[in-house]
Amino acid sequence: MNMMIDVQLLNRPVRYVAIESLPTASGGECVFLGRTRQETDRSRGRLMRLSYEAYGSMAEVVLRDLADAATQRFGCSVVRIHHAVGEVPPGEASVLVQVACGHRSEAFEACRFLIDQLKARAPIWKREEWEDGATWAPGTAGPGTAVGDQAARPREGSCTPR
Repeated sequence: MNMMIDVQLLNRPVRYVAIESLPTASGGECVFLGRTRQETDRSRGRLMRLSYEAYGSMAEVVLRDLADAATQRFGCSVVRIHHAVGEVPPGEASVLVQVACGHRSEAFEACRFLIDQLKARAPIWKREEWEDGATWAPGTAGPGTAVGDQAARPREGSCTPR
């Protein structure tokens, strides 16, 4: 089977990318595009942007391993995972998960598996920047720091995912 795996960390918001040559055996394509939503916090005001940091080399290995696992588990012929690093303002996308499989049920399952596992395992951290301060999203602070600790900042080599 002809397969395509495309895993990238991008220094900008991500965008949908059409599959140029969809394998003819692929009957289902599923795309998840995760966007920064406009929010207001009572104590911090309006959300200005999300800012992502990653342990780049390790994150790419984890994302590639997830793509390989999805290919084996769901029979994906295409797996694309793009994640933003840096600032992502409201309305822009931080993550793209795109799969093509033989059938729609496998495509939906593979897409959900990939985004859920990415959030649980990839060393990528999300900082929420508000009008009045900043917080690390739950589950994203580096080791030894409390969520919301303004001095906390993930370090290269720390492995607590977002």
